[in-house]
Amino acid sequence: MTGLAAGAALRSFLFVPGDSERKQVRALGSGADALILDLEDSVDPANRAAARTQVARLLAAGSAQQGPQLWVRVSAPSGAELQADLRSLAAVPLPQGIVIPKVSSAAEIIHLGGALAALESAHPASRHRVRILALVTETPAGLLALPQYPQQLGASVPAMERLAGFTWGGEDLGAALGASHRREPGGAYTFTFQLARTQCLLAAAALGIQAVDAVHVDFRDGAALVAEAQAARRDGFSGKLAIHPDQLAPINAAFTPTEAEVAHARRVIAAMAAAGGAGVATLDGQMIDRPHLLQAQRTLAAAGARL
Repeated sequence: MTGLAAGAALRSFLFVPGDSERKQVRALGSGADALILDLEDSVDPANRAAARTQVARLLAAGSAQQGPQLWVRVSAPSGAELQADLRSLAAVPLPQGIVIPKVSSAAEIIHLGGALAALESAHPASRHRVRILALVTETPAGLLALPQYPQQLGASVPAMERLAGFTWGGEDLGAALGASHRREPGGAYTFTFQLARTQCLLAAAALGIQAVDAVHVDFRDGAALVAEAQAARRDGFSGKLAIHPDQLAPINAAFTPTEAEVAHARRVIAAMAAAGGAGVATLDGQMIDRPHLLQAQRTLAAAGARL
C-alpha cells in the first residue's frame, strides 16, 4: 500500500464516505497515509448496503496498487449493522485495518478481534493481520472505562497483537452529553473534552500503541488546524484524523520530524553514547539523560519510517 516502513505510525487518516466512488477515487491520490472507508456516520442508513458494495469493490481493486492504506470504519458494537459490515468483507481482500466507533468497553474490542480472526481464517489468501483503531471516547461509558483498558486489554494477547491505536472524538460524546459547545470562545476544548483527549492519550501510551488526535471539523480554517496538529504532536499524539483532503498536507507536516529535529536527535544519541554507561551527558550546556535518549530514538524512528 504505502511506502511507510512496517509498523510505522500513520500520520493522517482521511475519512471517505463508503458510498461515494468519486470521493474515493480522489482520496486515493490525496497524500493520506490511510483512508478510512466509512460505513457509519457519513453514510445515510438507506445507502448502507450500497456503501458496503462500493467499499468491497474498492478493496478488490486497490489491494495490488500503491497508495494509502485502506481501512474501514464499521458500525458501532451495539448496533445490528456490525455483522453485516464484516460479512461484506468476506469475499474481498481484507483491509489493512478496522476502525471501530462508539466503543464502551474493552470487551467490545476483544470481541471484534475474535470476529476478525474468524474472518482471516476463512480468507486463505490473506497475508496480514487486520489491525484495529478504536474510537474510545464517543460514549460516556467508554470514557469512564478508559482507565481500565490498559489492564483489561493488556491481558489479552490476541487483542494486543492487532490493536494499532486509540483515537478520540467529541461530536458523538457531546451529543450523548447534551453539550451545547465543545470549545471555549478562544477555541480551546472545554474541560470535559480536554479530559477525553487526555484519557485517550494516556491509555494509548500505557498500552504502547498509537494515539491519534481527533478531527478538526472546520476544514476551511487551516491556521487553526496547523496549531491543533502541532499541539497534538507536542503532547504525544503521532497522527490525526482528517475529513477533507486539504487537511492532509498540514497534518503530515506536523507529524513528520523536521531536519533540525533529526539533527538534534542524532546529537543527543551521540552525546549519550560518548558518556558510556554514565546514564547522563551534557549537550549545549544542559544535562540530558535516558528520557532525552528515548525521545531522540523516537524522532529518528519516525523520520526513518518516511525514507
